[in-house]
Amino acid sequence: MTSSEIIETDAGDARITWHPAHPAKKARLVLAVSHGAGGGIEARDLRGLAAVLPAHGVTVALVEQPWRVAGKKVAPAPKTLDIGWRGIWAAVAKPGLPVVSGGRSAGARVACRTAAELGAAAVLALSFPLHPPGRPEKSRADELLGAGVPTLVVQGGNDPFGKPAEFPEGDFELVEVPYGDHGFAVPKRAEIGQDQALEIITGRVVEWTRTLG
Repeated sequence: MTSSEIIETDAGDARITWHPAHPAKKARLVLAVSHGAGGGIEARDLRGLAAVLPAHGVTVALVEQPWRVAGKKVAPAPKTLDIGWRGIWAAVAKPGLPVVSGGRSAGARVACRTAAELGAAAVLALSFPLHPPGRPEKSRADELLGAGVPTLVVQGGNDPFGKPAEFPEGDFELVEVPYGDHGFAVPKRAEIGQDQALEIITGRVVEWTRTLG
């Protein structure tokens, strides 16, 4: 059974929606994962992970940053996002299991920036925004490379914020979702369908979490 709770942070109230591992006694990990700057936890990849991972011993905590809970339409500065993420950490670590810090887009940047500080077991970076569209010189690779923990990047093959081939070599794994854009949507003419694209994401994340605990 899913449940939600409001967590007070120094950036405002955040909300966690829990998708417990089932059966709970076999839980191995917690995946705390947040949304990007342009959407919420209804993103297809986040919903897919919340639907699939609990059967594999992973409790999924979908985290809504304070600005979303407050109904604002524009995300605050990265520093404020980090403050919100730090504020929810005690709640996601409460089950006493290793916690994977995750996020999509701006949420992936937050996870990378704070992983070592918070003691995350690993980082899951969905659609990491390597650079602004059309501005490869504005690279954010240092955030990804500085995570300091095992990191899995799942990237759409046509992501304007950074295609897989643009990523530098580093101590992280990278999985490509063919034809996927920044939201992992694939065009109708693609050789794979939307369901197959989602299966690539969830299947690889399931495999990866098995190596973590």
